[in-house]
Amino acid sequence: MAAARTAGGRRGGRLSGWHPADLAAHVIDALLERTHADPALVDDVIMGCVLQAGEQSGCIGRVAVLASNLPKTVPGVTIDRQCGSSQQAVHFAAQAVMSGTMDCVIAAGVESMSRIPMTALPRVYKEAGLGHYMSPTIRARYPGPEFSQFMGAEMMAEKYQLSRDALDRYSLQSHQRAKAATLDGGFTAEIVPVTARVADGPAVDAMHVADEGIRMDATLEGIAGVKLLREGGRITAASASQICDGASGVLVVSARVLKALGVKPLARIHHMTVVGGDPVIMLEAPLPATHHALKKAGMTIDDIDLFEVNEAFASVPTAWLQATGADPARLNVNGGAIALGHPLGASGTRLMTTLVHALHARGKRYGLQTMCEGGGQANVTIVERL
Repeated sequence: MAAARTAGGRRGGRLSGWHPADLAAHVIDALLERTHADPALVDDVIMGCVLQAGEQSGCIGRVAVLASNLPKTVPGVTIDRQCGSSQQAVHFAAQAVMSGTMDCVIAAGVESMSRIPMTALPRVYKEAGLGHYMSPTIRARYPGPEFSQFMGAEMMAEKYQLSRDALDRYSLQSHQRAKAATLDGGFTAEIVPVTARVADGPAVDAMHVADEGIRMDATLEGIAGVKLLREGGRITAASASQICDGASGVLVVSARVLKALGVKPLARIHHMTVVGGDPVIMLEAPLPATHHALKKAGMTIDDIDLFEVNEAFASVPTAWLQATGADPARLNVNGGAIALGHPLGASGTRLMTTLVHALHARGKRYGLQTMCEGGGQANVTIVERL
């Protein structure tokens, strides 16, 4: 019924001064304002968040409820399916409504990668003597190096014979499409304006309304000049998603609540799939997951008008295109995480928000969203514009 997000903030940028619970609460409030829904109607808030430590600990789904305009009687829960956390939140919300046990659920996500750095947590846990997720059984089963998204991205590029030049060109396209969407007002309907707040910086008298990571002056020469992440590899920081701060969410309701509110819905969830795959290559699961979802839905790739495939690394959507035969012109039409940023737990509902609004802007019917996830998993959601 509603879908909204903050504009992405760069690491140490215009959202770095926001406590993540307050940032998430801002999006929750915006969903209610856009639909004029009584806050007491909300049965639950399901929130994705990956780095659940520090300011994002203590069940940030519930903490965000307490920071929002929702009554304290509304519960909240936090889930972690790695990068697909808030896409899974949408699935759980839809399943609750479809089961008849709930009528109105907010599925959302938040991540402040400035305030809870992704690379710092493993070191903190190790120094505290808290151990590692790789158990002796897992290490025996997978005796190679520790699971790594960077290794997985390189494995994808090698397996699908993706050249450094092809990945660089895809990355440039992401920035170019995001730039065009920004300048043409393509993101206006989905972005919730928030006051810019820079951590440990002077007060900023401005609203944050545009994604901060887009390189408006990106060139192929500039991208090609970025150092490889490993010698002999094909991936660079320029062909990887950006560290990002952000929050996003959607409001999922039953037909009964929809009729009571008298609000025109944005979309209908047509199909949901989640699969597991190889945890070593890790990022490949969206490929078989898409085939599985289309088969279960009785659809073909050509039935889908727009696709959102998370740009964790350029090798993921480019391999996905090769495996599915999808029309590249329908993929990530407003750019993706390489330009807009990848705020981990918030990315699932960020992609869903962008997809639904793009379907409306272009007058298209069906959209498909998928993302690679830690541990070799992938969610797929097919929606129909209403």
